[in-house]
Amino acid sequence: MPLHAITEVYGEQGLRDRFRLELERFPLQERARLERALELASDLHADDRRVREPYLNHLLRVAIRIMRNYGVHDVDVITAALLHDAVEDHPAELALIDCGTYAELTDAALAELARRFNPRVAELVRSVTNPEYHPDRDRNEQYRMHVERSLERDPWARVIKVSDFTDNGVGVVHTTLEKAYSSALKYRPLVPKLRELVGRPDTPLSPEAKHHILDQLDLAEERFAAILDT
Repeated sequence: MPLHAITEVYGEQGLRDRFRLELERFPLQERARLERALELASDLHADDRRVREPYLNHLLRVAIRIMRNYGVHDVDVITAALLHDAVEDHPAELALIDCGTYAELTDAALAELARRFNPRVAELVRSVTNPEYHPDRDRNEQYRMHVERSLERDPWARVIKVSDFTDNGVGVVHTTLEKAYSSALKYRPLVPKLRELVGRPDTPLSPEAKHHILDQLDLAEERFAAILDT
């Protein structure tokens, strides 16, 4: 069953159950680490919503897609997928500090992830964490520039970002009309770059996974066009 369909029918609990099924293939120590990552994500995003659903649903879908559809069982990557928005959305709570600049809070939160898990997890999260936007420049343009730069240098971060993008892009039909329109404007220009990055030899995915992702990017582009070109 597609992940958004699981969400519609069974909600957060259905996604949690699906995540636990995927964990059965991991050794106990690795399973425990992924469960800790999910617990931390659950705590940090407990009060967050994505329009119609708990924010945790998005994080679960991103992680499950990486395991199930991409065939990736790298625990660091899956941990970072579960926590890919933690530093951006809740740096103070994660770092347990009250104040600081955006850069200071970000660095402190990433240091805390490195302490709780390892430096590689922190660097993966850093690669998919948006920088502070300049108020005088277009936010969507700054977002696209950041994504392109960070994914150029970090092939494993591409895996997290394409799952995140798929959830937002293909899943654009599962939100409100207003949110769908703003998401289509933000994400549509990224499709060609993501398609090119996925196809690179250094992107650490199987040919089957890459083919699946390219199909999903095509579907996302079709949905963006239906929203923006009508």
